[in-house]
Amino acid sequence: MSNTITVAQARGVLMLVVAQKKLSYREFTPAQIKQALTGYGNADKQAVQLAVARELALEAIPKPDDAADALAVALTACFQE
Repeated sequence: MSNTITVAQARGVLMLVVAQKKLSYREFTPAQIKQALTGYGNADKQAVQLAVARELALEAIPKPDDAADALAVALTACFQE
């Protein structure tokens, strides 16, 4: 199964649970996440990963890349509060 299909399925399950529980949620574009973490909406993946590590005072970039991406989204949501 391709990564795109897997991600779409996971997103669908999450949206279903959010709706069932009547929870609010936020979505961000990649540019919004890059802007929030690096100050530059066209930052590359490594710049975002380094920003995640810096913001969370981590000694290394989180692995796998999906973990760093998830943390970037969570940090963006925190910064928007």
